[in-house]
Amino acid sequence: RLPNIEGALLADSIATTGGAILGTSTVTTFVESSSGVAAGGRTGLTSIAVAVLFALSLFLAPIFLAIPAFATAPALIVVGFLMVSGLLNIDFNDVTEAVPAFIAAVAMPFAYSISEGISLGVISYVAINLMCGDTRKKTNWLLYLLAILFILKYIFV
Repeated sequence: RLPNIEGALLADSIATTGGAILGTSTVTTFVESSSGVAAGGRTGLTSIAVAVLFALSLFLAPIFLAIPAFATAPALIVVGFLMVSGLLNIDFNDVTEAVPAFIAAVAMPFAYSISEGISLGVISYVAINLMCGDTRKKTNWLLYLLAILFILKYIFV
């Protein structure tokens, strides 16, 4: 538990949503993320170090772009295994949890898009909970809103 992290995470989520609406790449807060604090970054010196490293990455980006795609494949496979290991935490005895998680996990590689998998997972989660009566748990209203927006996206875009 990190004290007073709610403000930083709220700002991060608003920036990410605003960036997505404007069509930019993902906008995120690096310095005040919970992982940065957990790693020991609690002072202003951390933000300066991150800024210097980001500035350095501007000049090193062409060098990293010269690395062929097949050279990064082993790292991507390891990341894939780490992502799949998260599926072990899903209660597969609960249909309202298992089916949306399965749909999201299968849709990501087939659509070549994490966001498509997430959107299909949210839509299926809301639909299954509505069909089951949503009596065991209360689905957050934001999920209903997201599901409607995702459905509209698939209809009109």
